[in-house]
Amino acid sequence: MQMQRILGMCLVVSLLLLGASVYAQVTRPTHDGTVWTLSFIHVKPGMSPAYEKYLANDWKKMEDTLKAAGVTLSYKVITTEAHSPTDWDLMLMVEYKDLASLEANQDKADALLQKMFGGDEKVMQGYKDRSEIREVIGTRVAREMILEPKK
Repeated sequence: MQMQRILGMCLVVSLLLLGASVYAQVTRPTHDGTVWTLSFIHVKPGMSPAYEKYLANDWKKMEDTLKAAGVTLSYKVITTEAHSPTDWDLMLMVEYKDLASLEANQDKADALLQKMFGGDEKVMQGYKDRSEIREVIGTRVAREMILEPKK
């Protein structure tokens, strides 16, 4: 009789633990997608043609090189109207497979850019030159949310 009681209690505890683990395995309705770096840019008044020239030439060449090397997946440029003199009016978006590949490929990306544009002095001069025509309002790292359960 004592043995049956112990077995019954073990069965009840096992069923409760099984139910809790099944409850914890509920399928989420979304899953993580790719990772994007977002740069919010304010182009200075009258400097749109100069900055567009930079984007269509050097920036595009850089992004195409990174994409061909497998560092990035894609890139986009989004324009909008600024709502104040300090608001952004252009967003640069660069897509990566995930956070791990964004971080793991940093050295590879740096080496490619050094090769393309020369040493640190030339890269820094490019930043300085662009600061005359635009201001970087901020940057963000964002993750795409896929609106379906993970397969």
